[in-house]
Amino acid sequence: MIRKMLSPRRTAGALAAVALAAALAVGLGGSTTSTASADEHNPPPPPGSSPVCVFYDGDEPTIYGEQGERVSQVQCMLANRHYLPWSAVDGTFGPQTLLAVQRFQADNPPLRPNGLVTAATWSALWHAGPSRETPLPYPPR
Repeated sequence: MIRKMLSPRRTAGALAAVALAAALAVGLGGSTTSTASADEHNPPPPPGSSPVCVFYDGDEPTIYGEQGERVSQVQCMLANRHYLPWSAVDGTFGPQTLLAVQRFQADNPPLRPNGLVTAATWSALWHAGPSRETPLPYPPR
């Protein structure tokens, strides 16, 4: 998949965030590898990728059927929070992403679980930490 180049401001901010996270992990006696999503249902990101989401930094509405950076950002943040498996981060807002968004919204009141990623949902995604033990089952039972 070809991705457009990130702006220097965005790239510098992402690099600073990664450096800060690594420094904190080492300073706290931890390692620099991420374990936030290391469970049997939501394995860590593939080698060479990063759990740091740097696709998009806005809050424009994102809806079912869309493709692109905004969708990749939503998916990456949902994967970090155990609502979506890393294998589903593909930049396409399909059924699996819709269910993950709805579950995230249901778990974060006062959001309505309608599957629309509005400014309120973006804000909740940006400010939420890992909150689910296991990802949303797919396909639904």
